Amino acid sequence: MTERAPYASDPDESRGRFTPEPESPPRTPFQRDRDRIIHSAAFRRLKHKTQVFVFHEGDHYRTRLTHTLEVAQVARSIASALGLDQELTEALSLAHDLGHTPFGHAGERELDALMASFGGFDHNAQALRIVTRLECRYAAFDGLNLTWETLEGVAKHNGPLVDGDGKVSGRYLERGLPAAITEFAAAYDLSLDTFASAEAQAAAIADDIAYNAHDIDDGLRAGLFDIIDLGDVPLAGEALSDVVKNWPNLERTRLIHETVRRVISWMIADVVEQTQKTASRRKLTSAEDVRCLGAPLVVFSPQMAEKNRVLQSFLARKMYRHARVAEIMSRAQRVVRDLFEAYTGDPGLLPVGWLDQPANGDDVKFARQVCDFIAGMTDRYALDQHKRLFDLDPLFR
Repeated sequence: MTERAPYASDPDESRGRFTPEPESPPRTPFQRDRDRIIHSAAFRRLKHKTQVFVFHEGDHYRTRLTHTLEVAQVARSIASALGLDQELTEALSLAHDLGHTPFGHAGERELDALMASFGGFDHNAQALRIVTRLECRYAAFDGLNLTWETLEGVAKHNGPLVDGDGKVSGRYLERGLPAAITEFAAAYDLSLDTFASAEAQAAAIADDIAYNAHDIDDGLRAGLFDIIDLGDVPLAGEALSDVVKNWPNLERTRLIHETVRRVISWMIADVVEQTQKTASRRKLTSAEDVRCLGAPLVVFSPQMAEKNRVLQSFLARKMYRHARVAEIMSRAQRVVRDLFEAYTGDPGLLPVGWLDQPANGDDVKFARQVCDFIAGMTDRYALDQHKRLFDLDPLFR
């Protein structure tokens, strides 16, 4: 077992929870966070949310839930090798996609456009909104009342959100911080101007690794590209050549699997080696050192980062922008748009309970309630509601 790294998060030194609670031995606070996320309704709904392919296209493609589980496995492998806290890493991996809409990024783009006048929509901010507010399961508080370290990782696993002067930076530079983040951060300081823990960074890069690996697998399975197309793609082509060299007559299914597993293994090994070099060179001695490093710690080497960039470009061209995928996603956006317009036009169409706290003429609050409802839908439920409201057959037949 790898010795705990000096820059790992220590559950015994957690900054605690927004609403104080007694501990729950023998679980650590981070284990408790993981368990609450797994038992949440939002986590269960990931089972029927699109990753790339909508559920009707087949049972063997990844869903948002299977993607999340694969991210958690990759992240724990990285955390184990680096001596990080595996439970915090796992909790953050399991929470990272809780805010996704039905129909994947297509649903998110459409909901963001529809909410443009009301603060927009962002799945990372929505995940924070879910775990701090929308999950209503506990008597003493809204949300899941997760530890500061988990909430920090949910909010800023991709890097600081503001600079040292409090000005918005990074991914939200042009559009400003989402309301879900600013509202909660006003009540509970998440140090938005620093990087997140090494555990949060491990979860974030595991997301990239898992995406690459399973999208190669799913893209080949769907026939969006052929295995020969991988030959000139860095990393994937190298993995494929290695497999063919060792097993020249391997059947296609095994060939794909052996290629994908090498992509995962090589990327994990690269992250671990690069992170260890940086930590040693910078003499990191605490989790706070990671936050104040001024740059992300858990990253690919420059060489692997370039291979990753080219591989993602290949997948974007061959898979995400493929005409077949684009057609389905265009129809999916129509479903989201129709539902939003129907609910905002007639609040009585919303289920009982969604307007327990009426907006009272507050258009922004009302739009956000509708947005919360639609964002929480599974693909199947969204299609069922569309058929119920418009008396149309599902759009994906």
